[in-house]
Amino acid sequence: MIRLTVLYNLAEGYDEQAFVEWRTAEQNKYVDSMSGVLRNEFSRIDDISPDRTIPNYRFQTVVDWPDRKTFEAAFYSNAAQDKLDEDRKKIGDQVFIVSEIIAGK
Repeated sequence: MIRLTVLYNLAEGYDEQAFVEWRTAEQNKYVDSMSGVLRNEFSRIDDISPDRTIPNYRFQTVVDWPDRKTFEAAFYSNAAQDKLDEDRKKIGDQVFIVSEIIAGK
């Protein structure tokens, strides 16, 4: 299984409540509609460990695909990349992590 994890903050001046509303409605439907998506989670990061460490990122998105080929076809398509370019205007600092799930339940 291939997992895309995105850690990010909002672009300067972007309203957090408006972003959460967009992400949990319109954007959530879009991600779910991508070919092969098995799991799509969006979360707000409240704490990290060790205690008193300030989180570097406010939000996290996790999306799983069954395999690398399916992920690449969906995520790296021209349409998906064009949409991502537009959506990235809402977010500031960001890290995209692509990982292969080797073990787990």
